[in-house]
Amino acid sequence: MLLRIYRMLLKCFGRQDWWPAKTRFEVMVGAILTQNTNWKNVEKAIANLRKAGALTPEKMSKLTRGTLRGYIRPSGFYRQKAERLAGFLDFLKGYGYDLSKLFSGDPGCLRIKLLQLKGIGPETADSIMLYAGNKPFFVVDAYTKRIFARLGLIADSDEYEEVRKFFQDNLPRKTGLYNEYHALIVELAKKHCRKEPVCGGCPLAKQCKFEKKYN
Repeated sequence: MLLRIYRMLLKCFGRQDWWPAKTRFEVMVGAILTQNTNWKNVEKAIANLRKAGALTPEKMSKLTRGTLRGYIRPSGFYRQKAERLAGFLDFLKGYGYDLSKLFSGDPGCLRIKLLQLKGIGPETADSIMLYAGNKPFFVVDAYTKRIFARLGLIADSDEYEEVRKFFQDNLPRKTGLYNEYHALIVELAKKHCRKEPVCGGCPLAKQCKFEKKYN
């Protein structure tokens, strides 16, 4: 069923080719900045950092906290996010800022280490693992829970790890598939499966228990 849904979304929306970033470090920064905001605001913050030449861990670590806050201000909660980025940079320093070295070990252990960092939750950690590390960890966000609860495949009350396990147990462990699937879920949520759903034209309408009840 999950692969069938994936193929239907792919046929409808086409490839999304996520994550929208130029480097692995930019992916990581974006994963932290996108917390509690939309991507357009993150893009503004990323653009500020790029213009300042600060989109490498070495360069960003040399910024004063105040300067970093100024650059990332468009992303919202900029004081909190500056602290989280600083903590993340300290973590990367332990690997000599070498991202190849960071991702060379056991991915499960690395995920645990990321989750121990202040402000890094499961969604952010899995975004880093999947999009920056090219490791098969399915990213679950609010869109994922909303859509698949409405389809009747998960429960609204299911926790993050339950939903992630559901996807990983029922899909091939392929990073490309996980990457594209998550992007397609976001596209579906934006166009159709909103808080107030727009069911007309939704590629999953015939499979959706919520659509039948709602309409």
